[in-house]
Amino acid sequence: MTEQKSKDPLHGITLEMVLAQLVELHGWERMGKIIRIRCFNNDPSIKSSLQFLRKTPWARKKVEDLYLRHKKGIPSQVVRNAS
Repeated sequence: MTEQKSKDPLHGITLEMVLAQLVELHGWERMGKIIRIRCFNNDPSIKSSLQFLRKTPWARKKVEDLYLRHKKGIPSQVVRNAS
């Protein structure tokens, strides 16, 4: 029997792990500038950010994309037109 590997680059990585690594790398202030969402700018915490990101697919995608860019070595840019 052969094992099938997932082609999803986030396979096995939780949203909490992604967020924690990004906060460690950038800090909350820079995260709030890169991805302009309130949970990164107003009294940020892992818990409140996870709650928001789990309910808001577009914001979660931006965070996951930032993580993947970081893993590939692509510089972070400020994301425009985000609420």
